[in-house]
Amino acid sequence: MESNDFKLLNKINYPADLRKLKEEQLPQLCKELRDDILKELSVNPGHMASSMGAIELTVALHYVFNTPEDRLVWDVGHQAYGHKILTGRKDRFCTNRKLNGIMPFPSPLESEYDSFVCGHASNSISAALGMALAAKKTGNGKRHVVAIIGDGAMSGGLAFEGLNNVSTTPNDMLIILNDNNMSIDRSVGGLKQALLKLNTNETYNNVRFKLSKWLNAKGYLDEDRRQGILRLNNALKSAISHQQNIFEGLNIRYFGPFDGHNITELVRVLRQLKDMKGPKLLHLHTIKGHGYAPAEKAATIWHAPGKFNINTGERITDDETGVPPKYQTVFGETLLELAKNNPRIIGVTPAMPTGCSMNILMKAMPDRAFDVGIAEGHAVTFSAGMAKEGMLPFCNIYSSFAQRAYDNIIHDVAILKLPVVICLDRAGLVGEDGATHHGAFDIAALRPVPNLTIASPMNEHELRNLMYTAQLDGKGPFVIRYPRGHGVIVEWHNEFEEIEVGTGRKLKDGNSVAVLSVGPIGNNVTKAIEAVEKECGGAQIAHYDMRFIKPLDEKLLAEAASKFKHIITVEDGVRKGGFGSAVLEWLSDNNYTTRVTRLGLPDKFIEQGTVNELQHITGIDNETIAATIKNAIGSIS
Repeated sequence: MESNDFKLLNKINYPADLRKLKEEQLPQLCKELRDDILKELSVNPGHMASSMGAIELTVALHYVFNTPEDRLVWDVGHQAYGHKILTGRKDRFCTNRKLNGIMPFPSPLESEYDSFVCGHASNSISAALGMALAAKKTGNGKRHVVAIIGDGAMSGGLAFEGLNNVSTTPNDMLIILNDNNMSIDRSVGGLKQALLKLNTNETYNNVRFKLSKWLNAKGYLDEDRRQGILRLNNALKSAISHQQNIFEGLNIRYFGPFDGHNITELVRVLRQLKDMKGPKLLHLHTIKGHGYAPAEKAATIWHAPGKFNINTGERITDDETGVPPKYQTVFGETLLELAKNNPRIIGVTPAMPTGCSMNILMKAMPDRAFDVGIAEGHAVTFSAGMAKEGMLPFCNIYSSFAQRAYDNIIHDVAILKLPVVICLDRAGLVGEDGATHHGAFDIAALRPVPNLTIASPMNEHELRNLMYTAQLDGKGPFVIRYPRGHGVIVEWHNEFEEIEVGTGRKLKDGNSVAVLSVGPIGNNVTKAIEAVEKECGGAQIAHYDMRFIKPLDEKLLAEAASKFKHIITVEDGVRKGGFGSAVLEWLSDNNYTTRVTRLGLPDKFIEQGTVNELQHITGIDNETIAATIKNAIGSIS
């Protein structure tokens, strides 16, 4: 719906409309775009602060470059709300992150203006380089390719792999470093400090640029000479300034830092760099949450603030009195409790201390917890190194991000049976963040790996007990997966109990059908069983909380297979290769012919929506489980 407050924005449906504006109109457009995002996100929550900080950059890019023919490759989709609004999705932006609405992060599946998928950080440089080389190979050599990397993504190893290849492969791509000194929590590490110190004189860059164009036009500057002059120039500049520029050390021309909120300057600089030959990096300083004072003051909180009052900056939260805690809170409080009693315990997280609640340990024991930045593979191997020398790391990674550390888990943890406790937060369906963030694949991916113990708690007490068990001597690599959001027990602070590895629980006996669940999805099973037994008098459904995916409780499996003709397995993960597959394999290996129905996520990527909506779509909600149980009862009657 158009607003009278957005006189310029109302006229823009696509970047071609934007390019009709005069330069002096761009600051007003940036204000309107920022106000529109604020207005929408105050009632339809999303990732606010990053996009607010990238408004001027977004407008300048679409103003200078001929998108979609020119490719903008966003890194971390948190930056791209302004991009969405300017590229044909303005009227649908109110559906952002909603079921059947526009996707939470840019994707070519949704728009030709979205050059690549960008739900996980650090992939833009590699993807953009591939596009730049493909353009030359396919005769589109005049196409410009721009990688926009920010929000701490430059700390990811893939970004450095991409930079290394950029430096050695002929290309003309532009890398824009949107440096807001933040990831989700504040960015960390030596690279952050180096970026804060980087500086290149603007007059020097202008003279150098004009000289190189003149030499090239006269035919004096072929590629070999250009590279030689570039290496000599970088060496001389480093010697004179007593400062090594990491990018120019890779023979990537560096420009900046510039004010990323000065739209006029951005347009001028981008025009200068647009047709410059060779790889280039433009360094911009921006402020996360720029233009909205509450977000500027507390960028971490306002990364994804939920609903809020625009005028007062007050965040609107539900009354959680008497509501069970989030699994993340239970993890954080429990980790601190365990660390107080076990001096070997260390906390490790890749840039998510607030999201996973490891900030609780960081605040109480700052020397016992490490935020390693957006570097999941490093987080695991770093943990393995500490474990090798006697420490007991709890390495907390969101399930979908742990996919980036798969080799590290196998090679650096499992082979040596090192006592690393890998806590997979956000396992299963996560809701509005969509396909790139659902923790769908961890069970199927990790189940074949030798030496791993894999468990999932049904509730908060079980999470605490599994964490306690995992830190006991001799347990080896231990994976605990649990979901995003609230649990089911208000009084969650139980006394610790050791759980025997590979043992489940029979929650309820029965005489018709057995349901085997693993993890918190078992609470849906409990409700489904209650509904079926109430509706179908006389039906008694057994329920086993298996608790461990690896090793399986063979005693419970044998009991269920011997007693019941039909078993139903339920998991919040992919069916193919998951927990249900493990049960089928065991039954086959042990010559049982029991019929098995597996409920879990289907063989496709699940898009955004509330968890309840997505559970219904994927068939792991209470109602679908209940219907499956009734069908099973009918099949054996």
